[in-house]
Amino acid sequence: MAERDSKGPNQNRFGHRSKVTAFWALIFLIPLILIQMMGQREVGQDVPYYQLVQELDKGNISRAVFIEGQLLEGEFRTPVAGEQGPITHFRTNLPVWNDPGLVTQLQEAGVQVEARLAARDWWSTVINFLPWVLIIAFWIFIIRQMQSGGTKAFQFGKSKAKLLSADTPKVTFDNVAGADEAKYELQEIVEFLKDPKKFSRLGGRIPKGALLVGPPGTGKTLLARAVAGEAGRPFFSMSGSDFVEMFVGVGASRVRDLFEQGKAHAPCIIFIDEIDAVGRHRGAGLGGGHDEREQTLNQLLVEMDGFEANDGVILIAATNRPDVLDPALLRPGRFDRQIVVDSPDLKGREGILNVHLRKVPASDDVQVITLARGTPGMSGADLANLVNEAALLAARKGKDKVYMADLEEAKDKVMLGAERKSMVLSDGERRLTAYHEAGHAVVALKLPGLDPVHKVTIIPRGRALGITASLPEEDRHSYSRDYLIGRLVMLFGGRVAEEMIFGAEKVTTGAGNDIERATQMARRMVTQFGMSDLIGPMAIGDSEQEVFLGRDIGQRRQVSEQTAQHVDAEVKRLLDEAYDQARVILAANRELLEAIAVALLERETLDREQVEILAVGGQLPPVREVTLPAEVVDEVSVVTPVKLPRTGPGIGDLSPSVA
Repeated sequence: MAERDSKGPNQNRFGHRSKVTAFWALIFLIPLILIQMMGQREVGQDVPYYQLVQELDKGNISRAVFIEGQLLEGEFRTPVAGEQGPITHFRTNLPVWNDPGLVTQLQEAGVQVEARLAARDWWSTVINFLPWVLIIAFWIFIIRQMQSGGTKAFQFGKSKAKLLSADTPKVTFDNVAGADEAKYELQEIVEFLKDPKKFSRLGGRIPKGALLVGPPGTGKTLLARAVAGEAGRPFFSMSGSDFVEMFVGVGASRVRDLFEQGKAHAPCIIFIDEIDAVGRHRGAGLGGGHDEREQTLNQLLVEMDGFEANDGVILIAATNRPDVLDPALLRPGRFDRQIVVDSPDLKGREGILNVHLRKVPASDDVQVITLARGTPGMSGADLANLVNEAALLAARKGKDKVYMADLEEAKDKVMLGAERKSMVLSDGERRLTAYHEAGHAVVALKLPGLDPVHKVTIIPRGRALGITASLPEEDRHSYSRDYLIGRLVMLFGGRVAEEMIFGAEKVTTGAGNDIERATQMARRMVTQFGMSDLIGPMAIGDSEQEVFLGRDIGQRRQVSEQTAQHVDAEVKRLLDEAYDQARVILAANRELLEAIAVALLERETLDREQVEILAVGGQLPPVREVTLPAEVVDEVSVVTPVKLPRTGPGIGDLSPSVA
């Protein structure tokens, strides 16, 4: 309904213009047609020149008119037979221009001789100029449609915002969890729209704009939809990329049209998702200040806070890249509030899981708080994907409900990657992977301050041949120097275990990802976190890497050659010390390393309880043997293993707590 109302006036206006244009075109063409018809009645039939001379000799011509010396028109005294009937009026093209002999003969024969200029052929003139007129009119038509809209095929300048109607499924704040502070800030805007006098009686004014800032998947768009559902006011929604087109001026026209629609429906809310597509820093691109994106941004700035007031129009925007936005866009008066929507904490994750578990038939054994504790760092989108994966797994197994085991399996799939059971490892690779992951696990168990081991597996997941995953017991918001050094030691545990068991000459590429991550962490400790005694608390960046500043052209952070050498030396020192510490820990716990590796070769996967039993010297219960039916055994025996591209243990880890 809303869409039809917004387009109806434009269509009526376009139809009225078409009728007026057709009317004036008809008025212009009718006189030309009449003139052409009158001219055709006076013009006689064509007569050859030789026949004209014969009739002149007979004295059968009564009147002759020379037209610019090239054409002779006249009348016969007695009609002459012709192909189309008797000829009274004739017309003859003269072979000689201004023939004086012919004039003399006509005068001697007593013919009335006249002369005149040729009549202008308006119809031919119109026909000749008509194509150019049509081309010019077509381009004028296109330009007008680009600026003001019109038919659907030429609505370049019209806003692409979608107006949510009353029958649109509503999302309310009850459907949003894990962002209590953001909900509180937006709830105030909703109350302002419902009861403006509550705030204006003390001199307060409605906020002009609110910017939602946060990582991808944290629920910024969902919050905007909840505002639309709660406010009960007109809500226009569009993306920042909808403004930008290849035609210069179209984006600015769409901004104007968007705010005109907003004023017509005030008080209302306009939501622009991914505003960084149009609001990036000006003056940094190669196109100067006249490219389409910057013109669109200029118009947006004027509409948000210019000479004309936009009372009752609230702009809500979302971005996950606030560092690239133009400072003029972020100032108060345009975006009065910047609302941070960060990754949820433990309580927030529990609320998000409860929201999504309402949509699936969950079993009574589902422990939401346990899932929330085991998913640190996950965003709302990740948790929604986890619940969906669990529902798919349960359906695949023919279950009528989603059980805790399905959620745990889905969690491992989302966090660690899907199991690649079809990937066949040789006995040597399998044994090397077991000792590699056992090395990570031993360091994590014996080094105080690290996160507890959650799971150790030698089943290939994602791009890794094996994974050792650790999960924190509580959310971490900052990391100490001891913790980061412990992470370095744990990352080197796999390579050190390979050297101890197989010898330095038989180490593999399996630790490539571990070494890369350790190097990056050590460099950040030196250059960003100020955790080096030699460099001190000075953030110097990376001298070999371009730093992206939200502009089109990268800039390099310059440091002296001496400082760069000190940085490399400090990074090397941190890595060497971590490597040596890992060697000391594994040498002192050689029996535990062997026990975990043997258990992995036997069971392929160890959970936290099993690893803790081995850590205190206990024995794991024997593995239960499963007897398969004969037809299943036969089917398995004929399966040809699929060889996939292999990567080493630890390659492709998905989080800092995975090795």
